[in-house]
Amino acid sequence: SEVKLLLLYLSTDNGLVESLQSCPATNPSMLNVHLVPHTHDDVGWLKTVDQYYYGDRNNIQHAGVQYILDSVIDQLQKDPARRFIYVETAFFYRWWRQQSQSTQRIVAQLVNEGRLEFINGGWCMSDEATTHYSAVIDQMTLGLRFLNDTFGECGRPRVAWHIDPFGHAREHASIFAQMGYDGFFFGRLDYQDKARRMKTKEMEMLWRASESLTPPLADLFTGVLPNGYNPPEGFCWDQSCDDAPIRDDPDLEDYNVDEIVQKFLNAAFYKTNHIIMTMGSDFQYENANLWYKNMDKLIKYVNALQAKGSKVNVLYSTPSCYLQELNLANLTWPLKTDDFFPYADDAHDFWTGYFTSRPALKLYERLSNSRLQTCNQLEVLGGPKSKSGPFGEGDSDTMSKAMGVAQHHDAVSGTEKQHVAYDYARRLATGWAHCEVLVRNSLAVLSGSEAPRVFCENLNISVCPLTESSHKFSMNVYNPLGRTVSWPVRLPVNGSVYSVTDANGRAVDSQVGNVFISLKCTCYIYDMKSSCLLPLLSVRWFHCLSPHRNMYQKSESFQKNEVMCVFVLFGNYRYNASAGNNKESRQTSGAYIFRPNSSDPFVINKTAETQIVTVSSTVQEVTQRFSPWVSQVVRLYEGHRELELEWTVGPVPVADGLGKEVITRLDTDIKSSDYFYTDSNGREVLERRKDYRPTWELKQTEPVAGNYYPINSRAYIKDDKHQLTVVTDRSQGASSLYNGSLEIMLHRRLLYDDFRGVGEPLSEPGEFSDGLVARGRLLLTLSPPDTAADVHRPLAQGMVLQPLLSFQDGTPSANTKLEFSGLQTSLPPAVHLLTLSQWDKDTALIRLEHQYQAKESKTHSQPVTVNLQKLFSTLEVLGASEMSLGANQWKEDMNRLQWNTEKTSKPLPLSAKDPSPWEVTLNPMEIRTLLLRVRQL
Repeated sequence: SEVKLLLLYLSTDNGLVESLQSCPATNPSMLNVHLVPHTHDDVGWLKTVDQYYYGDRNNIQHAGVQYILDSVIDQLQKDPARRFIYVETAFFYRWWRQQSQSTQRIVAQLVNEGRLEFINGGWCMSDEATTHYSAVIDQMTLGLRFLNDTFGECGRPRVAWHIDPFGHAREHASIFAQMGYDGFFFGRLDYQDKARRMKTKEMEMLWRASESLTPPLADLFTGVLPNGYNPPEGFCWDQSCDDAPIRDDPDLEDYNVDEIVQKFLNAAFYKTNHIIMTMGSDFQYENANLWYKNMDKLIKYVNALQAKGSKVNVLYSTPSCYLQELNLANLTWPLKTDDFFPYADDAHDFWTGYFTSRPALKLYERLSNSRLQTCNQLEVLGGPKSKSGPFGEGDSDTMSKAMGVAQHHDAVSGTEKQHVAYDYARRLATGWAHCEVLVRNSLAVLSGSEAPRVFCENLNISVCPLTESSHKFSMNVYNPLGRTVSWPVRLPVNGSVYSVTDANGRAVDSQVGNVFISLKCTCYIYDMKSSCLLPLLSVRWFHCLSPHRNMYQKSESFQKNEVMCVFVLFGNYRYNASAGNNKESRQTSGAYIFRPNSSDPFVINKTAETQIVTVSSTVQEVTQRFSPWVSQVVRLYEGHRELELEWTVGPVPVADGLGKEVITRLDTDIKSSDYFYTDSNGREVLERRKDYRPTWELKQTEPVAGNYYPINSRAYIKDDKHQLTVVTDRSQGASSLYNGSLEIMLHRRLLYDDFRGVGEPLSEPGEFSDGLVARGRLLLTLSPPDTAADVHRPLAQGMVLQPLLSFQDGTPSANTKLEFSGLQTSLPPAVHLLTLSQWDKDTALIRLEHQYQAKESKTHSQPVTVNLQKLFSTLEVLGASEMSLGANQWKEDMNRLQWNTEKTSKPLPLSAKDPSPWEVTLNPMEIRTLLLRVRQL
């Protein structure tokens, strides 16, 4: 029976057995200290990605990633005991492509032997507060696929590693678990939480990262690293450090072996006889010999003391080897069910400002995600001619890599230097330029027309040269969602009367009105009737014709108090001031930190200059100007249940010497009782409570900043009868500081650095160097709590995946196909098509997602089944194989480490099964990843 059991164990996961064999031997009767040599290589921060890779502009920061990898590979070959881990695939991918075949063979051997181990494996180490789950999954998939294609099973990371992000999201942990990771290690933890955990020996735990998924699907073993991600004090041997090397010649006066050995370790706050030590830091190991030579000596001399009775054993190791030792200990671990926000590293130092920092970049990243999904979908639907067609060579890869870099924790987070922020935006623009060609080719295939088309990039500021100059044009709308949507469109035009018809020649309700700020005519195209609904994964044409070119019509002006009584709820713009000195500490607001001078914000204006711009059957619109630098437009569209607030803030004035953080506050009579709710990376919603943390007794030291949380797509307050939900168009910071109140930070302009390394104030210059103007949208819904999710779930998905508009001058030719839908029928309301992308020549990757949590909707929080063979209208599905969420393992081969945890009294959700091989059943919050073998019809 022993042989059978052994064979069974070996067959379950050969990769696990290989990694166990490559791990160094430990001593069960001693304290084993796992030294983990590593480098933390930001994919942009103080320098751009390119500058970091090549070692350019070292006057800003000495860092050159290519030299790090060169040096490490050289040193690993000198001793088989040495280990190294690498994380950022964006850098490694670039370095790998520049290596000779002989070097590549050496690296592959090091990977196969476990001496070089990839950890985390995404394109970057993503931010956890300001990223959307769909973009996180994509960037992880991008990096993991490269590692899998290049190194096979031995290149598959088994441990997630987020040593630098500034707080940790529960949805990230859920994603990592569903990708097959065995564990997760991070470096930054709130200082109060860390002190408690060190005292109670709870620095390692099991994180139950979903209330909807059946355990252990979203369970993830999680450990807090003892020194952040730095080496213990006094043991940094990089060329950038000043610590003394080990001087081991006893004939020398400065012999220091005994001193260094004695001060090496104090780790009483971990539960097992294994501890982990991160030996490295930012951009270290450019001269790896310094590190390895001294670590070799440290291991030698500490272990030599075992002959004199020492119980300390030091060894080179990796996070996965350390994790396996913890698993073999077979202990019971504490259970964590909330998240790690907000993060503070001292009493007045809450890292909650970056939730909003660089609002324009945050929006651009979110819109780029929508465009990437559209690009990926059209590549599949349009077939091979999409990448090489009448408009040239196009691709989605460039955009995928740009979006991968943008998820970095110093990118979309807004915590980089200004010149680096420009570089991130430039990369996204270049990516879209490549995607534009692909989209043009695909739409030409699907429509049968090769007429040129344009994409108006500046509709947010009411600029589109074609619609403004042509009295007859066609608008093509592509809906990337898997369900029918109704989407209002506003276009700048040069005329006062337009007729709009759909693909079937039927009139579409439209209205021409003035834009209050720019005095430019805007054509609103909107109709709730079926003629204007945008079918799923669809292309639809609309024709706009202006028979006259009349002058602008003046909008009627009203007294302030006649309209303000209706919209006073939404007119509460305020700002928090930040100066260079605070009474209790020198800490100021900056790119990372939120530290207002006072708990009471300044009201920008108690009244607003108010003007009704458009009142028609299509849209009701009111413009409110609170100051020369703050205004908003309130819109209510026919048939829609949400109210739209389009806010414009900036340039934020700073001549008074005060930095400003601008909020909008929604005050209601909802009895929220200090509770409010925020989403985690755009998916599951977590309950928040003012001045409270679920896992420790909080000593609140910052009553405003200490109650701010990140929101990626929504936040809400509620009582028994009403729920006010706000859906956002980008990631922002939010809080509820008063009963019935919900506030969202929109924009920040600050005059001082916050001493967290970026070295410059967060003061974006904007187009005219007088400060950035930011514009955005909030969608507000008011509904009973038990039906609120039925409204805000599809609303948020519609905000993330927006229809793509393109325009052609004149009308389409007679043989143009004016309508197309990629799906046979709408997906069920609970199902979201998260991914549709080309994988290989004859395969496509899809992800189907249940977008509702368990118990949040009486109608939709139920299992739902989708038939894969009845999914697409242009593709025949010939085969389907399920994969891990990261698409680097077959689902049937996933075999994660199992952990013992404390019992919970909460009932566990159950999972429904697939009724047949072609039918996929989705349980609440479940994502199914499938590789489809397809054929174009």
